[in-house]
Amino acid sequence: MNWLQLAEEVIAGKMISNEEAMAILNSDDDDLLKIMDGAFAIRKYYYGKKVKLNMIMNAKSGYCPEDCGYCSQSSKSTAPIDKYPFITKDEILAGAKRAFENKIGTYCIVASGRGPTRKDVNVVSEAVEEIKEKYGLKVCACLGLLKEEQAQQLKEAGVDRYNHNLNTSERHHSYITTSHTYEDRVNTVEIAKKHGISPCSGAIIGMKETKKDVVDIARALHQLDADSIPVNFLNAIDGTKLEGTKELNPRYCLKVLALFRYINPTKEIRISGGREVNLRSLQPLGMYAANSIFVGDYLTTDGQEANSDYRMLEDLGFEIEFTQKQEEVFC
Repeated sequence: MNWLQLAEEVIAGKMISNEEAMAILNSDDDDLLKIMDGAFAIRKYYYGKKVKLNMIMNAKSGYCPEDCGYCSQSSKSTAPIDKYPFITKDEILAGAKRAFENKIGTYCIVASGRGPTRKDVNVVSEAVEEIKEKYGLKVCACLGLLKEEQAQQLKEAGVDRYNHNLNTSERHHSYITTSHTYEDRVNTVEIAKKHGISPCSGAIIGMKETKKDVVDIARALHQLDADSIPVNFLNAIDGTKLEGTKELNPRYCLKVLALFRYINPTKEIRISGGREVNLRSLQPLGMYAANSIFVGDYLTTDGQEANSDYRMLEDLGFEIEFTQKQEEVFC
């Protein structure tokens, strides 16, 4: 297959077929660079060589009643993690200051649990108002299943984006969790969109899904019109249902990133959790398909040092995308 020609057709408005999508995932490793060349052509057309940086603030850890099989914070997990209730506004602001100083464009406030309480939403709302005034960061909230009035309050406070991952295909969803439905997740994303908050929703790859499931979730996120799509690669944690699962290799992970770019050409594709342990030495190649990464640690697992990411982007000749206030300081 002529992958660069397919990329040009995608730029012209073509949606790739299921056969073409599966061909990416089933391709011979010898074709990997050609596939990535096509993915980069699409990425460069829409985003040039700019990279969006994101940082997570784990605002509440553990104590989650859900049974998600990948998560160390779930009620079924026996993983030894730090557990603490929702942090204070001042702690959220301190994290935003660190994000600004580390050239992060999007600050992600994440909390465990089925959904936020009224108090949680109030704390986030008050913090976001100050973050916008002091640092001008884009703010993404990830607080679980969302109600209409909560979405409206977050929007009024200045939350730019709401993350709620579909995680896997509708068919495979019940294998991953039974304490909420696939439709519950879709509904939360739709509520955020309804109230004018940019939707962020993605996937976790490597949870014993089939390649067809990977294609299906990439298409579902296209249909959902998610503006930002985090692609996570399972970092199987001891004490979780998926403990010991090791289905991925760096070359397959790159094919997955390329697939998401071919199917979602205009969207922010973010290499997210598990990139260090799954892409390993091939992490730089991932940036030819993706245009966004998390910098620093994740929720309960460590990321690589931020300086390593900055050096990687510099070596690639890519450019960090700053907020207006950061441009005034760093540029």
